[in-house]
Amino acid sequence: MDVMRLRHISPDQVIFWQWGFVHINATLVFTWVIMGLLVVIAAVGTWKLTSETRISRWQNLLEVLVAGVLQQIQEVSHEKPDRYLPFIGTLFLFIALANLLTIVPGYVPPTASLSTTAALAILVFIAVPAYGIMDQGLLGYLKHYIRPTPFMVVFNILGELSRTLALAVRLFGNIMSGTKIAAILLAVAPLIFPVLLQLLGLLTGLIQAYIFAILAMVYIASGTRARRQREQKYQTSPTSLQEENTES
Repeated sequence: MDVMRLRHISPDQVIFWQWGFVHINATLVFTWVIMGLLVVIAAVGTWKLTSETRISRWQNLLEVLVAGVLQQIQEVSHEKPDRYLPFIGTLFLFIALANLLTIVPGYVPPTASLSTTAALAILVFIAVPAYGIMDQGLLGYLKHYIRPTPFMVVFNILGELSRTLALAVRLFGNIMSGTKIAAILLAVAPLIFPVLLQLLGLLTGLIQAYIFAILAMVYIASGTRARRQREQKYQTSPTSLQEENTES
């Protein structure tokens, strides 16, 4: 039985328990479920780690996943990816698992709630200056707001706010609309569309998790020393970018 009806735009509207102004909705419940599953998966996957040739399936899956995330971070940031792995990896795993569980009857992805996607986007908004300050110091990071001229301060701030809003709305819109379309088609033709919709939903969920994590890394990389040094390098030598692309 689906706890979320067609008239519900967001799982925030599905109330499981309420006492006065305090209430527990579907977004909170399923978010806790996902966090619990991630803890269990992490515990099982790291229970018996070994450096031997023969490893368990869980460790093999974990190594493939971590290696893939590290490679993507490396390609975006062009620096050692280890420092970014905990944050970017957690974002990806949370969103991916939240979207993949849509195959479970009665489950509603918390990423279909704007409150969840806004919270994730705010984390990215905080992480950008946090990593930038760790690299360049407070004054060094703040200087980029007045580049190329002090008149760009307002535009640079608006740019960071707008990309945070875009992150939240993009994920929310894709997951919410996909959930609603699937519900409508299943109500119209329950014997024809279920399998195809489930497969499409799984693919879309993974793609959205990947896009969110990559965009988060792009925004963080834009505020780090490595990205600024590359930009200065290309400004000094306009042909550097072409030569680097040719070598790669």
